[in-house]
Parts: sequence; C-alpha cells; structure tokens
Amino acid sequence: MAEYRGQELQDKLAEAGLSDWKGGSDSITAKYLTGDFATGLDLVNRLGAAAEEANHHPDITLTYPVVEVVLTSHDTGAVTERDLTLAATFSDIAAGADISADRNGQSS
Repeated sequence: MAEYRGQELQDKLAEAGLSDWKGGSDSITAKYLTGDFATGLDLVNRLGAAAEEANHHPDITLTYPVVEVVLTSHDTGAVTERDLTLAATFSDIAAGADISADRNGQSS
C-alpha cells in the first residue's frame, strides 16, 4: 500500500482536487464551517456513516460552529489511498449539504 508524506502528499492532494484538505506529517485534515451545532451534528452523522461503510475511521471533532476531520492510516503511520478516497467522499458529502471548508484556517 502506497504511503504519502511531505511534498508527495501535497502533490497527491492537489492531483485529486482535494482542496478541502491540508496535509500534515502523517495525516490530512479538513475543517467544515457548519455555522451551528445541529448542522455540525448532522454532518458528523453523515461522515460517520460513510466511514463505517468504508471501514476506515477518522478522528472527528464537533464544536460550535466547526467540524474538524483528521484522516490517517494508523497501521502505516501515513496517509494512504484509503484516506484520499474517504477524504473525497467526505468533501462530496459536505458540498452536497452546502457546507464550506475552511481553506484558510489552521488545524488545531
């Protein structure tokens, strides 16, 4: 299984059109601006269902008014195709719910 880190990870994110996501040393992160807690909770439930279906489980933080998602493949200690595929699914779910990503903010 291919593992992505550093510039290679940045290149893969750009190549895949995953502008919602920022690469870290061993993970990718997205922040979704939900605007309120109820919308955030609904998004978390949708993301959770997709994660269960993919059998790949992110770290998700729900706060008012942001949902932060961190994806990594714990078994490799890096980002893999599983993460990139699930990131694309999550981006599609958020876009379908008309929820924007915070592309300028910092990961917490």
